[in-house]
This record gives sequence, structure tokens and C-alpha cells, in this order.
Amino acid sequence: MPTGTSHSTVAEFLAERTRGAPEVQRRLAAGEVLLGDGTVVTAHTAYRPGQWVYLHRDLPEETSVPGELTVLHEDERILVVDKPPFLATMPRGRHVRETVLARLRRQAGWEQVQPAHRLDRLTAGVLLLTKEPTVRRDYQELFAARRVTKTYLAVVHLAQAATLPAVARSRIEKQRGQLQAVEVPGEPNAVTQIEVLERTGDLALVRLRPETGRTHQLRLHLSGLGAPIAGDPLYPQVLDVAPADFSRPLQLLAAELAFTDPATGLDLRFVSGRRLDLAGAGWVRSQGQ
Repeated sequence: MPTGTSHSTVAEFLAERTRGAPEVQRRLAAGEVLLGDGTVVTAHTAYRPGQWVYLHRDLPEETSVPGELTVLHEDERILVVDKPPFLATMPRGRHVRETVLARLRRQAGWEQVQPAHRLDRLTAGVLLLTKEPTVRRDYQELFAARRVTKTYLAVVHLAQAATLPAVARSRIEKQRGQLQAVEVPGEPNAVTQIEVLERTGDLALVRLRPETGRTHQLRLHLSGLGAPIAGDPLYPQVLDVAPADFSRPLQLLAAELAFTDPATGLDLRFVSGRRLDLAGAGWVRSQGQ
């Protein structure tokens, strides 16, 4: 609650801040609005400049995302999961309940999990989370310092006579509010190692090892090389896909994650149980998954 305003009550402030949202009155009546010290706010609670007030808005309806969130590893510090496509890592925009974070925090013992890095909503595969706030920075710094080896697999559209370079380098920028990132002139800030593993007709299975972590880096690099990832609704063109349409998953998989654990000094490696089907450009599950 900012200073220098003329509000007389917390309720008046909330009504102005939320543009008169009807849920404010309902939550006030239900005792669901709290000050930072836990005091329940009523319609008559005096405005307290400089203090915090907490109001949770009603969530929009969300379509359930198909696919299981499989646990690959758990110890006292970290949790490693195998994420399905279409499931966002963290709540954002219209994706709140149907996110990795929300699904995990519903379970006892995982109420404080936080991702140490992020996978795009459309990307499936290995995701590392921390279980305690006190250790999160240690694992985030592994990614910031590029001390994590990340390996991806992708099915791409690639003409039979076409080839791909061993390394893609470019400068990538993404403007706020824009769906696509773009490659621009300048010093490269995105580097991706590329290896073609298998080819069938105009499709190829490629292994990708990003040395950097720019937004949409792999998708943009491959699209720019004339090898867009199968099922990509953003590159090279933005396609109008209904939010509840899960029929064409992006064929990009965060297949492996390897690093030296900062707490134990042990070398750790986690592998996704998901596989890409080159022949059908679709997902298959490994045995036992």
C-alpha cells in the first residue's frame, strides 16, 4: 500500500487498484484478504501506508494438460521431474493450475519447490527443482555459470539434400509482448551445437547442445537454418492454435541434464524417459514409463 494517497480504508484502496472487481467484496466478506502480519481485512480496516495487503483473484478456467509429471530423482535438496509437453513450468498468464509448480506443490513435502531453471511450455523433458529456498541459488548459479550440460533431441523438417552446420551462432533478442524472438546483427549471444543422428525422408532427428540459454534459442536457430522443429506453432510462422488443442506437440525434448552437485560434489546425470518417433513425428514412451 503506497504512501501519499488519500485512501481511508484498505477496502477502498483495493477497489481502486482492481477497478472495482466484484470478487474483492466477496473475499473481504469471507475473511480471505490479509495484511502482511496476518490480520484479516474487513470493510472498515484503516488504510496502512507502507504495509502489504494480500488479495488472491479468482483464477480463470483451465483445460487439464494431458501427460504425467514423472519424478526422476529426489533427495533432501532437489527434485528432478520429466515434464510432458504443454505444461508450463511456472504460473503465468492463463496458465496457473496447469503448471509444474502448481501440480507439485499440491503434494505433501513439496510445498516449497522452486524451479532452478525453466523449460518452455511446449518443450518436454528433464526439469530440475529445489525443495528448500535456502539452496535454490546454488543450483541456479550452475545454469548461470554454464556448468550444466543440457542435451536436447528434436525432429525437424529437413530436405533430403540439405545439411546442417555443426554449430549455430547468432545474436537473439526478444521484445516484451512479441511472440517470436528474432536474430539481429551484432555480437553472438546464442550458441548451439547441432548433430544429425538419423534421417527419414524429409525429417531428421537431431541432437542439440546449447552453450547459452536465450529464449526460444533452439527453435529459432533451427528455423533460421531451414530446419524448423516439427509441431512448432511459432517458427517460422505464428500459427493460430486453440489453447486446448494438444494434438500436435512440439517435437523438442530436453533429453538429458548433467552437472556436479554443489552440495555433495557428485556428478549427476538425469535422462528423460520420453522418446521421439522419427517415422511418425510423434511421441512414444520408453518401456516402464
